[in-house]
Amino acid sequence: MSWKQGGRGYHHGNLREALMRAALDLIAEKGPSGFTVAEAARSAGVSPAAPYRHFRDRDELMIDVAQQGFELFAETLETAWNRGKPDVRAAFERLGRAYLGFARSEPAYFATMFEAGLSHGASPGLREAADRAYGVLREASEALVAELPATRRPPASMVSYHIWAMSHGIASLFARNDEGRRKLPMAPEELLEAGMLIYLDGLTPKAD
Repeated sequence: MSWKQGGRGYHHGNLREALMRAALDLIAEKGPSGFTVAEAARSAGVSPAAPYRHFRDRDELMIDVAQQGFELFAETLETAWNRGKPDVRAAFERLGRAYLGFARSEPAYFATMFEAGLSHGASPGLREAADRAYGVLREASEALVAELPATRRPPASMVSYHIWAMSHGIASLFARNDEGRRKLPMAPEELLEAGMLIYLDGLTPKAD
């Protein structure tokens, strides 16, 4: 079954995806809090009542957009990490670059995931997707810590939070492809690499 409304055609069953895509376009233009469900409906070419066939309210629409973003984010990080092959530190570098690359290429998803004020516990799907993305950082940190002498190993969870904070801070401030980006005299990837070298050097035992 298909029909036309507002000059845009869509197939029955694709309305949810069309509304999520419209929301992403509006987020890219106005930010995660700068639009209404009615605007998303208008952008998708449907009636103001149509979104409520799939979403109870605006928050539910945003939760689904954030979940989709985290799913894509997790896939991106998993591909970059590749279970630490062939070398843990080289894979770690790929992981950091992938984090920055996602913020640059998907600013609307990135803003929805981290700046819309959504609780990751708002839905089981969102929690699972967010945990999957963090799980890649945790796995990478565990692999990194495992290379240190047993008596000098910090908690892997602490290392993962440090690395997450560093990567996310650089991504948010310098790597985004929108007006929220601050200018740097170097590439964000170079800044992250330098920060990681300093951090990892602090974890590495020094010779007596």
